[in-house]
Amino acid sequence: MCPPFHPLSDAETLASLCDAISLCADRTQEEGPWRSGAFAILAQQGAMAAFIPTDCGGTQADESTLMQMLTAIAERCLTTALALSQWASACRIIADGPTAIGADRLPALARGDTCTTVGISQLSTSQQHLGSPSLKANRSGDAWRLSGVCPWVTGADSSDTIVTGAVDDCGKNLFFIVSTEAPGLTISLPMRMLALSGSRTSSVTFRDVQPAAVIAPPVSGSMRTGGLATTALALGAANASIALLRKEAVSRSAIEPFATGFAADASLYKARLQKAARTGSEAHVREALRAQATSLAVRTAQAALTAAKGAGFIAGQPAERLLRESMFFLVWSCPQSVSSAILSELAS
Repeated sequence: MCPPFHPLSDAETLASLCDAISLCADRTQEEGPWRSGAFAILAQQGAMAAFIPTDCGGTQADESTLMQMLTAIAERCLTTALALSQWASACRIIADGPTAIGADRLPALARGDTCTTVGISQLSTSQQHLGSPSLKANRSGDAWRLSGVCPWVTGADSSDTIVTGAVDDCGKNLFFIVSTEAPGLTISLPMRMLALSGSRTSSVTFRDVQPAAVIAPPVSGSMRTGGLATTALALGAANASIALLRKEAVSRSAIEPFATGFAADASLYKARLQKAARTGSEAHVREALRAQATSLAVRTAQAALTAAKGAGFIAGQPAERLLRESMFFLVWSCPQSVSSAILSELAS
């Protein structure tokens, strides 16, 4: 059975959305999409509603359409795509939770009236080497209290709530919705990073914080990493570098074969991503595709800088920015299998 048509699956509609995102990309890279107007554009043009179930005020696009949209936005503005992916992850956790919570919170999120983000890396890839939970949940009667640190939260200072994960006394992972104005919650200043500082990523400290709601433990008992959204963003970044290569090839035909070769790889990985989005895939398949997309993002960025020559090495130039942004995929939500594949390629 074919999935219902969604407006954002139309190429012209998606291109119009991306054109609007591009117009505020420079400001987004400095201030973040919440302040540049990019998130307002996403809400106005229905991109946010596409992630939300229809019975909760959304339009619920199929997974293939969502991955296509994330890839296209990432090509125009990776900062916006990253922030959107974190917003969408939070919304999906809420949607998978109790019906009453979803019905109460998701319609406003779909409209862009309120904003949320996610902070769950401490359950999956971040600080796992420390041996004890980074964020703990303690229950006293019917009330939960959270204490510890959530090390990476995109847009924490620009969101109304954070969907986070903590470990209880029995070692079980639980999800919680927390108001960013909750007593005991401290949001650090956004980090100045190698790239994507406009994502306003902060560390968030919890000191006996009472959450607004409990969502549910992960169905599988453990967090999934290396998902399709990370691959979609990596392919979008690679496409941006390929576009720069093609621009350089206009005056230097010797570059065209390399741009064509990279484009063929991008097309292949896009097809694999769309298949995984339509039919589902095992963890090892997702992670292998994520490693391939990451490699492509890094290699195409290096090629773009090589083609741009010395001019591309100047701060603020597109090639310089694309190279820095490509490094993000070496550290973002990388399960060990993906890290090992990348290290193996770098060592070969």
